[in-house]
Amino acid sequence: MVASIAPVGSLTAAVMRGIATPTVLLPAGASPHAYALRPSEARALASADLVLWVGEALEAFLEEPLHSLARADNVVELADTEGLILYPPRTGGVWEADHEDEHEKGHARHSHGHDGIDPHLWLDPRNAAVLLDRIADALAKRDPGRADAYRANAVAAKADIAALDARLADELRPLGGRPYVVFHDAYQYLERRYDLTPVGAVSIGPERSPGARRLAHLRDEIAERGAVCAFREPQFAPKVLESLAGDTGIRVDVLDPLGTGTAPGPDGYATLMLGLAGALRRCLSAAG
Repeated sequence: MVASIAPVGSLTAAVMRGIATPTVLLPAGASPHAYALRPSEARALASADLVLWVGEALEAFLEEPLHSLARADNVVELADTEGLILYPPRTGGVWEADHEDEHEKGHARHSHGHDGIDPHLWLDPRNAAVLLDRIADALAKRDPGRADAYRANAVAAKADIAALDARLADELRPLGGRPYVVFHDAYQYLERRYDLTPVGAVSIGPERSPGARRLAHLRDEIAERGAVCAFREPQFAPKVLESLAGDTGIRVDVLDPLGTGTAPGPDGYATLMLGLAGALRRCLSAAG
């Protein structure tokens, strides 16, 4: 069983608790937005009895390999799951490309707007709960002898996620209204769930360097909105963001939407989400 990224792997591990351990395809520290499969990973896809991925909007590098290496009935695209809360990519202001670079703008649509959705959907715990049922159903279909165990594990994991959601709401409630900047627009689901106040993104796509006009626009927005923090990501070089922070005096911390460095396993999702909350509290509280 192969999961594309660590958050999907953690949710799958929770459903498979006590039965087996899924393989996570993307290595720690890599970005699904800009990755090339190694031969060993291609072989893992070809031999997997089940592949779980979010979809082309996030893991575009998997689209062609999944068509050529994996059997269609063994692939589950989680973004298609019924009952998910889905948002379109944000537009306007410093959420999208400047008109000066039409190539960059087109690339951003491909990276973050396939089929009109923001693909970072696991960052709302309500979506994580929905995915647990989808994963349990997929596993039960392929391993009917353990169907009851998968579904019982999903029920237990959903109770844990409900408690996590309540904890995150308590921890993040005091931070509403404190503006900040992110490296790329990966946090809409978290921000909308917990009423946070993002100002904009440094990069329109994590693999694209922002232009001078965009950075000037962002500096103006930081000053106008009174942004107090800028958040980089461990998967990408921080040079541009740190330069921006040096120009504006805002604090810099790290947000990691993938949980890089988080131990694999069923507790990884909670660790990821609490890590995001901790970084937001650490930077926004200190700056407030």
